[in-house]
Amino acid sequence: MKIELCIDSVEAALTAQEYGANRVELCANLLEGGTTPSIGTIALTRKAIDIDLFVIVRPRGGDFLYSDKEFEVMQYNILEAKKLGVDGVVVGLLDRDGEIDIVRTQKLVELARPMQVTFHRAFDRCLNPFDALEQLIELGVDRILTSGQELTAWQGRELIKNLIKQADNRICIMPGSGVNADNIPDLAKYTQAQEFHFTAAQYREGDMLHQNPKFPREEYQKKVFDQEKLTQSIQALRTT
Repeated sequence: MKIELCIDSVEAALTAQEYGANRVELCANLLEGGTTPSIGTIALTRKAIDIDLFVIVRPRGGDFLYSDKEFEVMQYNILEAKKLGVDGVVVGLLDRDGEIDIVRTQKLVELARPMQVTFHRAFDRCLNPFDALEQLIELGVDRILTSGQELTAWQGRELIKNLIKQADNRICIMPGSGVNADNIPDLAKYTQAQEFHFTAAQYREGDMLHQNPKFPREEYQKKVFDQEKLTQSIQALRTT
């Protein structure tokens, strides 16, 4: 079984590798669900780690219906990621009716090769997940990140289980959202998933001595990687 960590910095990528993650998904703006990180962050992360590096290709937060210019940005970012030696990209595009944007997704998949392609949790907003599954298989997508169209993967475990059954090893179904050491063994047993996605982060006070009291305290906090969350989850998986 494999664990993919969603991270937003070079430091977090190094820690994830040190503590046993199989792969990292590099993002910016995790509070918005993740957007494409800077070229500098991608390049330095690639130099820093040996495990697989996936990069989210998402020009903004919000919905997954993109303008022509936003689609151009996505294509450019895929080409840049490929130049930097990234192993995979993470995309997700829908049309107005909540269906997979087949034409644009196909273009991105073709542009990304030989990198792997994950379709992210835009899948959880699609109208018919079983139809979408078959479409993504036909498009050659390598994996789907999903919470089973619920807020957490545990809540969506029934759909995840059925998607894995229907996929029949033609594509990887990777549970994500709310995955942790407490539920990952039961989630693995129930769904038969082989890959899991989660964020291991915690917040601590920053190092600035001067903090203007007129501004929220949270602005001075720092998000850091929580290695304990990762090691506990890996240990829980090993006993599954």
